[in-house]
Amino acid sequence: MTRSAAETKSSELVIITGMSGSGKGSVLRSLEDIGYYAVDNLPVELIPKFAELVRDAASTRHAALVVDVREGAGLKQFPAIFRKIRATSNVRLIFLEADDDALLRRFSETRRPHPLDSGEQPVAESIRRERVLLEPVRALSELSINTSKFNVHDLRDFIKQTFSAEGQQAKILIYIVSFGFRHGVPPDCDLVFDVRFLPNPNYIPKFKKLTGRNPAVAKYIRSFPQTGEFIERITDLLVYLLPHYIHEGKSYLTIGFGCTGGHHRSVMIADQIRKNLSGSGYHVNVSHRDATKPV
Repeated sequence: MTRSAAETKSSELVIITGMSGSGKGSVLRSLEDIGYYAVDNLPVELIPKFAELVRDAASTRHAALVVDVREGAGLKQFPAIFRKIRATSNVRLIFLEADDDALLRRFSETRRPHPLDSGEQPVAESIRRERVLLEPVRALSELSINTSKFNVHDLRDFIKQTFSAEGQQAKILIYIVSFGFRHGVPPDCDLVFDVRFLPNPNYIPKFKKLTGRNPAVAKYIRSFPQTGEFIERITDLLVYLLPHYIHEGKSYLTIGFGCTGGHHRSVMIADQIRKNLSGSGYHVNVSHRDATKPV
């Protein structure tokens, strides 16, 4: 007996793929925590049968599996298989990636070999080869997440927020960075705001070696009316923009706040915007790239 169209639509298969070291295991465990039946590294040729079981079995309404380069030569079959099951099942493909520096650091910290490591090439070359092999798969994904800036807890929170409730609108990971223009604009910022129009605490001797996280410095910056107005206007702008970014499928957003040296004004503003967006229900990380650099 086949299930009705409504029942088929209510079932879901999530396929997780992406770069080794990007967090696929964390995503799979997060889905398992919220009730998904989880399978790691199912052979590609068995995926159509598994998708059929998820679609038709009343006991397995939500399932997730991982497909990656451990599949070997069978990975080349995946794009055609995915297109086929997408026509008959409710399936989503998530692609996880990370910058090369982040992946290299993670492999160094865990001391685990890369799946493509033959023992005769550096990890960087294995990562390069993996990107090439996964490009046809990446092109099919409906959700791509760069995990470079997020720890395992951030990633799990995002997955739970996105998948835990049926019909729930996807959330977005927000990364706020303060920086100094004299050290360059962070290359991965989606939005950049220049706060050099605010009076500079650096010219006050007692504040020079402190940062915008110091209560006295923060109080000084807040003492100017344009500070409060700027924070209010930027918060309103971001709260307006974020649902539209989500609607367009953006899964993470990097927002930069820059001042001259990255010690005072940008730090204070970045921290406050983080608090405001967190209060609006968004998951936000903040870092201060240049706050510890010499004044």
